[in-house]
Amino acid sequence: MLAAMPRPATSPSPPGDAPARDRGDACPGTLRLHRADDGSLARVRVPGGLLTAVQAKALGALSESLGDGELHLTSRGNVQLRGLGPDCGAELADRLGETGLLPSARHERIRNIVASPLSGLDGLGARDVGPWLSELDALLCAGGTTAGLSGRFLFVLDDGRGDVDALGGDVTLLAQDDGTALLRIGTAPATARIPGARAPRAALLAAETFLEQASGTGAWRVPDLPGGARSLLEEVVRRLREAGPGTVTTEDRACPPDSDGPATGVVTGPQDSAALSVGIPLGRIAPAQWRSLTETARHRGVGELRLTPWRGVVVPGVERRQAARSLDELGATGLVVGPGSPWTGVGACIGRPGCAKSLADVRAQAAASVGGAGLLPVYWSGCERRCGHPRGEWVDVVATPDGHRISLVRGEERGAPVSVPEGPGGLAAAVAAARRGRG
Repeated sequence: MLAAMPRPATSPSPPGDAPARDRGDACPGTLRLHRADDGSLARVRVPGGLLTAVQAKALGALSESLGDGELHLTSRGNVQLRGLGPDCGAELADRLGETGLLPSARHERIRNIVASPLSGLDGLGARDVGPWLSELDALLCAGGTTAGLSGRFLFVLDDGRGDVDALGGDVTLLAQDDGTALLRIGTAPATARIPGARAPRAALLAAETFLEQASGTGAWRVPDLPGGARSLLEEVVRRLREAGPGTVTTEDRACPPDSDGPATGVVTGPQDSAALSVGIPLGRIAPAQWRSLTETARHRGVGELRLTPWRGVVVPGVERRQAARSLDELGATGLVVGPGSPWTGVGACIGRPGCAKSLADVRAQAAASVGGAGLLPVYWSGCERRCGHPRGEWVDVVATPDGHRISLVRGEERGAPVSVPEGPGGLAAAVAAARRGRG
């Protein structure tokens, strides 16, 4: 019988020194494929998660013709193609370029931008951040120095509702009701209030200033900087004030602790239209499911899909009278279309057989232990790296050489782990008990 799940400590552990980097940034892209145990892997950056129906159809076709047939969503709203052959790189790049998914070979790995998925759709938020997204992506791809950013550096565009602000970006723009924007560096509470029209260029300036301060330090992201986020913000504010008109002030605004992202189901908007929000079990989309999504977007929506950082998909522009029927059709393919799904809150890394570092087939274990609705989120990891793990409060299940280790995580705080030995039975019950918050 599993002992009672220990609660996290009441205070976070002290921060350590900035991590030393003894190798270059090996983050995969579409021009730099990663060799995995199930073949090569390509990570296609999709800024803001925004795909046209034509681009979505092309991604599905590429996965079926060159890879394992499935599309794998990441925690940044990007797409991974797995099971690729060793010699497909040129064809993959050419076909992605034809659809506009590879606008700059020098910058393709640094186009890491997440945006509020429902921005401009549900009448909430302070502004539609779509124009910010387009401008910032164009500025990044045109910049000479921005190509030096690592593939891990993250830009966040929050429309004011606080959903993606909680993801802990390196540079965050947070829309305000008065038309201004707050610029956040890292997760520090200090922010700079700037005119909304200057927001994308301010984000670019912040990234360029980061590169200057990171030079020679091995820092890939803001938390790695020896001087920290506040020092970087102070320098960015100084440069913003010198660069042009418009009042730039500083104020403290705490970063939200966590967010679950858009609820699954029909999302109604201010006009006679709706959006469909669906979840993807374990972030892995089968060909038939992807075709259903792209056909829904093409025939009943505005020809667009929005991938979310919570491994979900939003289909905008569906007529309200068709929304319920369209949602049922997507649910029939195995997608999550309502909060009652047992898959809600269940995540896992790729695990075996795709990853050589993994100690277990954690996706199969997660599928066998989905439990029920209304439980704490759980994330299964095949090794200590915990690739793609969530933020906020969640149950951490890590494969070990002799079983699994389960602990409760709340932000930066982690409870004492409980070990579950290798063997039949017991694991699913232990995970279920942890997700209920008891032994």
